[in-house]
Amino acid sequence: MKEYVNDNVIVLGAGMTGLGAGLSGLPVFEAAEDPGGICSSYYMRSGGGKRYSSVPADDECYRFEVGGGHWIFGGDATARHLLRSFAEVRSYARKSTVWLPQKEILIPYPIQNHLACLGSELAARCLHEIVESANVREKIRTMGDWLRTSFGQTLCELFFVPFHNLYTAGLYERIAPQDAYKSPVNLGHAIQGAFSSSPAVGYNTTFVYPAEGLNVLAQKMAARCDIRYAKRATKINPADKEVFFSDGSKVRYGVLLSTLPLNRTLEMAGLELPVKPDPSPSVLVLNIGAVRGPRCPGDHWVYVPASKAGFHRVGFYSNVDASFLPKAFRKNSEHVSIYVERAYPEGMKPDAARISAYSRNATQELQEWDWVREIDVVDPTWIEVAYTWSWAGSQWRQQGLATLEAHDIYPVGRYARWVFQGIADSLRDGLTAGGAMTALKHRVHDPRCAQDAHPR
Repeated sequence: MKEYVNDNVIVLGAGMTGLGAGLSGLPVFEAAEDPGGICSSYYMRSGGGKRYSSVPADDECYRFEVGGGHWIFGGDATARHLLRSFAEVRSYARKSTVWLPQKEILIPYPIQNHLACLGSELAARCLHEIVESANVREKIRTMGDWLRTSFGQTLCELFFVPFHNLYTAGLYERIAPQDAYKSPVNLGHAIQGAFSSSPAVGYNTTFVYPAEGLNVLAQKMAARCDIRYAKRATKINPADKEVFFSDGSKVRYGVLLSTLPLNRTLEMAGLELPVKPDPSPSVLVLNIGAVRGPRCPGDHWVYVPASKAGFHRVGFYSNVDASFLPKAFRKNSEHVSIYVERAYPEGMKPDAARISAYSRNATQELQEWDWVREIDVVDPTWIEVAYTWSWAGSQWRQQGLATLEAHDIYPVGRYARWVFQGIADSLRDGLTAGGAMTALKHRVHDPRCAQDAHPR
């Protein structure tokens, strides 16, 4: 068994968080052959069949992303400045809508601020229920409670309940409310939107994206890091401070920064908690290149509360930027590059036959809506841990973090800390953790500081 030298502080995972930590000089161990994790792009020609990790010389290919549309929003100014130092990024103002299939209408997001689109009678009813709900003093324990007390019965029936049932893979009545800022409730905006236009609100009203794709950004960052590829961690021995990999090698550490999902890190370390783990539904992302249909939305993404195939969101890469299309298609609007998301309960990955059947059903439904016509390429990707929800009243996350930290294992980033945040914030987390550990490592090695420093 090959054993790597103890680098004192090591990083697991070369996604955006791991790359941020790696920029401090810490060694990073990555399971795949390329950096970026689910925040990376790949390329496919019309007809599909083969994925390319970098753009072919003729540029005649669709650009897709492993995890669907990962647009960069939020983050502080320093993180955004760092991103721009590695790659050209373009800025965009969000265009997103809600699709109500039963009414065949698209309504600007968030729906509660654009009630005029529902017609005067329905808008008045929804507005009345929002006002009434604001006066309810019911105890809110679950996401379902929050939806009903925030938006009222009609909007819940039209959109919020069916959408969140799909989005959470059926968990919305059992998980805690989370990330209310995604769909903010503001009575003044709701009243304004019932009669006229309403301003854009939410956490992602503007976003940026690298002009050459996320994979190029990840590769440029990785070039400044010490990354050991094809190192899939299979086991952590916290007693002896060792990480074992699928190729038979292992590495010793003093401090471990893990960007892997919290549940996976606990499992690999053999650390059991006396509470039920929080749920982590998976997502099947269906990447599609197609001829644009006559009713194809011009939005960046669309929230879907009901679909025969079971998907809950459709995003349009090429509506964000034409560079997602093959070069020959970019000067007209006849083609489109799409991602379709469907959530699955944890541990319920469909087999190849079911994925193939779903792919046919989903593309057929998009064709029935006249969003697409002829299909050029369809390519599914599977995200094992896509969402990080918490059971109502759960202390699992807090206990898990404390247990790992007691063993000098520090979870860093979105999935490791079981929170929702964007790429910029995850990069910032990696930079902060990597910088802190590097400074501490140097402090420990400085004989002037040896007596009052320890990497715990």
